[in-house]
Amino acid sequence: MERRKFITQTTLLSIGGLLLPTAMLSSCRKNTLLEDISFEGKVIIIGAGAAGLYAGYVLKSKGIDFQILEAAPHYGGRLGKLTGFANFPIDIGAQWMHGKNSIVGDLIRKTNTAIEIDDSSEKYWFNNQIVSSLPKDINAIFTNEENISDVSFADFAIQNGFGEEYKNIVEAIAGDSGASASRLSAYWKTIEEENWNSGDDDFKFQETFYDLIEKQIAIQVQDQIQLNTPVKQIDYSGSTIEVTDSSNNVYKADKVIITVPITILKSGDIEFIPALPTQKTIAFSKIGMDAGMKVFLKFSTKFFDENILGGSVCASYADESIGKVQSDNVLLAFIMGQQAEYLTSLGNDTAITTALLQELDTMYNGQATAYFVASHVQNWTTNPYIKGAYSYSTIGMGDARKLASESIAKKLYFAGEAMNLNGHHQTVHGAIETGYREVINLINDVRK
Repeated sequence: MERRKFITQTTLLSIGGLLLPTAMLSSCRKNTLLEDISFEGKVIIIGAGAAGLYAGYVLKSKGIDFQILEAAPHYGGRLGKLTGFANFPIDIGAQWMHGKNSIVGDLIRKTNTAIEIDDSSEKYWFNNQIVSSLPKDINAIFTNEENISDVSFADFAIQNGFGEEYKNIVEAIAGDSGASASRLSAYWKTIEEENWNSGDDDFKFQETFYDLIEKQIAIQVQDQIQLNTPVKQIDYSGSTIEVTDSSNNVYKADKVIITVPITILKSGDIEFIPALPTQKTIAFSKIGMDAGMKVFLKFSTKFFDENILGGSVCASYADESIGKVQSDNVLLAFIMGQQAEYLTSLGNDTAITTALLQELDTMYNGQATAYFVASHVQNWTTNPYIKGAYSYSTIGMGDARKLASESIAKKLYFAGEAMNLNGHHQTVHGAIETGYREVINLINDVRK
């Protein structure tokens, strides 16, 4: 299932044994290489997701003292693994590798990790029936940048003649970007993806994405990770930065790399002393991140298609067994934005599962309930340290990501997928790129 558009290709550049796309270097000030470093201070990294783990990995490789503070009882951020539900392991968070031309792609090659291209076919719930194709190609309207205005996906589709019958198809397209169609900017999504260069194919892991990151990156820095440590305050007013956790423990550092989700920065869960510049907090507010949920539905018989787009409860269903050696019948309900908000409002996993089964029963003549075995609900919206899916481009976005990612006073550095300036936001490799970038920027500041 192709999940990314507007793709170009580039090459990889090796820096001290660590590989990254050459395009990513343009967002690192002065393109500093991590050689001949003489920094004897301490770095605190806030957040042990992909960006924080990789930043720590790079710092450790260069002998720089660091500590990672993670709010949750486990590392991984929006990566996670479910075992025992099916006869194959399941990614409950980030799941697809989008292209091979990235740091993650390099890890795949170096470790001979088993992956399979996801070329599964799509069918559509359209005018109350399952169809193999649509009367009109809705993707075509998003390919000409000159004709795209800064309106929502929903409005842009209507302006181009795709009416009510296409509403949930548009919702599925927007949902792939982690947003509701009424909130995602048709223009800024297109503009931000112009620099995408990791490749145009999507891949599934025979094991899990989580396994790759854990075995190749996290294991290298796990001794420096302190779990169950939500940060509530960062005081950077003095020569030494003081980071205070929710238990009032204070940690001191010379530099801090902040890798928490954009929702955490927007909600003010972390207090900054002095307060961050208004321009920066406004930039945070312009970066979207909607509700997000993944529900895995296990059935005794496979009655469903590989991908079904267009549901009113869930706009995008996908066969979870694609790329796996074993083949239990598991269907993923990939739910974003207002649809995820609605299901969350139902209050419990049983009600969420029932709503999805009822929709599938309508599509497949009652077979969902008849063959249903079990479900697993992963609601990232209700996770207090995540609060949603992943970042997306809002109407009026402008240069918000650039402003949001700028360092403060040569002390605070901002990483994470929402801070990626090369069109790779929403991805694990995009988060990793920013962790690398901010280590480079930190070293630049040390040398000045």
